[in-house]
Amino acid sequence: MNEPNNEQQPKKKNVFTNKNFTLTFLGALVSNVAALFYSFAVSFHILKITDNNALLQGLYLASGGLTFCIVTLFGGVISDRFNKAKIMYICDYLNGAIIIGFTFLLMFVIKSTTGQVVSLFIISILLNAIAGIFSPASSALLPQIVDEDSFQQAQSYFSILNSFQSIFGILLAGVLYSFVSINVLFFVVGGCYILSAISEMFIKYHSEFEKREEKLTVKAVFGDIKTGFQYIASIKSILALMICILFINFFFAPFSENFVPYFVSTDVASGNYMFQENLKPEMWSSFFSVLVGVGSLITGIVLSSIKQFEKSNRIIRWSTLAVSLVFVALAGLYLLFNQNIINLNAFLIIMLLGSFLIGVLLVTINVPSSTAMMRIIDKDKFGKVSSVLNIGSQGLIPLAVLLGGTAITYIGSLGLVGVCAGGFLLIALILFFNKPVREL
Repeated sequence: MNEPNNEQQPKKKNVFTNKNFTLTFLGALVSNVAALFYSFAVSFHILKITDNNALLQGLYLASGGLTFCIVTLFGGVISDRFNKAKIMYICDYLNGAIIIGFTFLLMFVIKSTTGQVVSLFIISILLNAIAGIFSPASSALLPQIVDEDSFQQAQSYFSILNSFQSIFGILLAGVLYSFVSINVLFFVVGGCYILSAISEMFIKYHSEFEKREEKLTVKAVFGDIKTGFQYIASIKSILALMICILFINFFFAPFSENFVPYFVSTDVASGNYMFQENLKPEMWSSFFSVLVGVGSLITGIVLSSIKQFEKSNRIIRWSTLAVSLVFVALAGLYLLFNQNIINLNAFLIIMLLGSFLIGVLLVTINVPSSTAMMRIIDKDKFGKVSSVLNIGSQGLIPLAVLLGGTAITYIGSLGLVGVCAGGFLLIALILFFNKPVREL
């Protein structure tokens, strides 16, 4: 008879015992806060200096998103051939230098409204071009420095990071935007990027796939891009998920990027809302993001402490369907608000609750999806594939936010919300019944 094995299984190490992961995490913390401060400030600043021109705001968002999608194709090729950490810290140094340099120009040289708007467009294009190189490198770095059985834990910690930033970063951004000048806020952003770059300089790792002898020619670049598309096309489950996420983002982006700032700048600013004596309207945008962060934080903590999913399809499909129903409910309640059936304070409370639920559900989509991709995709192709996935998940966002701004101009914010909610629900149903996604 075999004796029972009383030996305890070795306790799984926390991913933070990995020095490279810790440095990457800290760098992401600071640079993400910088990006958050900047995007929050500019969204309201453009509306402020253009008398709530939603179409111009949509053009601004679209130009940056289109730049990112184009450049990220080449960024994926670069990340698979060169040291990913080096790419990251060079990009963050450039971000810091660009924002600080342009802030001096805005302070001492560019005074007109037209000049400011043109400058912000230029900055957006430059920053998004750099992000197109940075993003594939940062995505491809994680599988190189983290063990496979820690993928879900690593992704969960990054989800917690994003949630923490949504709670405190957005709240701080709202406070700073309300009480300090836009130029001071831009200097803070530039400094954050530089601090992030310093952290990333200490990441050390070895990869057999980098520093190839083949020169980085135009032919090689386009050959690698073609390889990335072919590889994605060969994995039907990832391809199907990518296509569905593409259209989910198409309907979600106008809600978050166009509707929320416009709702705050018009409905909230012109109404009588609770705590009006102590809160500026823009703070409500911060509160919505904070509640998304709280929901995401709670879910991220749960996912970081449980066993890694072997199959991710069920939680992805059900969570996507659930979050689409939340948007449908918000659209219906906004209609009641517009019909004066419910008042502004009631709708603000509903938006806070909806934001919390969205935060909970988004993490149960994003973490399992990212974990499945890290597990399935070959490491030597992760940069190229990551760039293709970025385009797949964000390719229609520039058009979406442009159409969002146009929709508000011609059919109003209520019409925009209705279209977004209906489209989101339709795509969620397609994803739910998609056969290849069930293989994830």
